[in-house]
Amino acid sequence: MRRIVGSFGGIGFAPVAAGTWGSLAALGLGYLLHRAGGFPLLGLATLAALAAGLWAARREADTLGKFDPSWIVIDEVVGMWIALFPLSLGLWLHDAPPALFPWPGWVSAFLIFRLLDIWKPGPVGWADRRHGATGVMLDDVIAGVLTALAVTAMAAIAHGWLA
Repeated sequence: MRRIVGSFGGIGFAPVAAGTWGSLAALGLGYLLHRAGGFPLLGLATLAALAAGLWAARREADTLGKFDPSWIVIDEVVGMWIALFPLSLGLWLHDAPPALFPWPGWVSAFLIFRLLDIWKPGPVGWADRRHGATGVMLDDVIAGVLTALAVTAMAAIAHGWLA
């Protein structure tokens, strides 16, 4: 079960770029969650995935002694969904049609999140150096929060909120 959860249903076992595939799957499923239940459903799914990811990462470390194997991508899923929070929340608060897909924001969130997750600047790198389940999940949570802030700033500029 830890491998099913940690690999996000097997996506983490992709032969190359497992984190990118996990993030891309999270983007698609995040859109479907938003479409089905708006921001509240995306938020609840994120909390559930965070709890499941902590459990899977802890079990992996306890069982095999590995702290962050590349096949664990549930952390990317959580981080990507956090990155989508301002987009989903904005659409939900403005009663936008559920099928609306404002692709520039969603694609930007994906690209910025992947950049931060790969580059690991500042607090993302600090969290990545922590051992255990917390470290596995925390770097992507921080990358997701930083991405959400960047997406919010970009939306503020694009929609003239700063004018």
